[in-house]
Amino acid sequence: MEWQELLQQLQQGDIKTLARCISLVENEYPGYENLLQSLPAIHTKIIGITGPPGAGKSTLVDALIGLLAGAGKKTGVLCIDPSSPFNLGALLGDRIRMSKWYTHPSVFIRSIATRGSMGGLHPKLIAITDLFKAVQFDHIIVETVGVGQSEIEIAGLADVTVVVVVPEAGDEVQTMKAGLMEIADIFVVNKSDRPEADVFVKNLNLMLAPAFSTHYNEVPVLKTIASQQEGIKELLETILHQLQKSHLSDKTFWLLAERAYYLIEQKKMKGIDKTILKKEIEAAYQKGVFNLYKFVADK
Repeated sequence: MEWQELLQQLQQGDIKTLARCISLVENEYPGYENLLQSLPAIHTKIIGITGPPGAGKSTLVDALIGLLAGAGKKTGVLCIDPSSPFNLGALLGDRIRMSKWYTHPSVFIRSIATRGSMGGLHPKLIAITDLFKAVQFDHIIVETVGVGQSEIEIAGLADVTVVVVVPEAGDEVQTMKAGLMEIADIFVVNKSDRPEADVFVKNLNLMLAPAFSTHYNEVPVLKTIASQQEGIKELLETILHQLQKSHLSDKTFWLLAERAYYLIEQKKMKGIDKTILKKEIEAAYQKGVFNLYKFVADK
């Protein structure tokens, strides 16, 4: 595999090469680390979209893509889909909603599966977003499944985190996950044509008031009806404004430290074969001398 040639094609904006490189990294093709280690430091800012299932995140992203494409911006979109329980592949629900952009020359959409990752994000997400940056998109959007610890991870990865919620009947703001309250740079109340939307927005603004909030900056709360394109232009303007004043946060470095820990752990475990471990443990058991902790200490 000629990794340097792939890198050159990436930097020339070749989308087919990007798709191929993502697959090579996802599947840990031998030597893929060489490509990642050669990537230039490009600081394209990332827009994170998260929130509970059914909030209309994909419809919102679809509407944002429309505005960006209309403005001539090159946009890369990563959709983190739930894994199929049978083959660990992405269920591709997002592709259905965004199908009209699939062949658009200035839009690249890739759905990747969580593959059982406990965080709700893909274990190679940082690497894949770095591949996107090498292509030098104007904007990169990452949409998450919004479960587990994904909201914490997306806050570390994204330069601006948009939390999408819906005003459900009887759903009080106080019951909203604390993690979502803490990481939002922008709140979007989608499906705001519902009758309880105004009360929901009012309660959300009260919760975000300085006396109760841990935020240093005011968090905008916007109303949208993504399916009808309402409020999308204002949302994009707010996102771009927030991107201008965003900076690296402590959350970013914690996320990178966690990923570095994971990669170092993987590297150190490379020579360990579970099948051989099992046989060694069986042999020690048969001798009647097996102690798990001594066994590990001797490795």
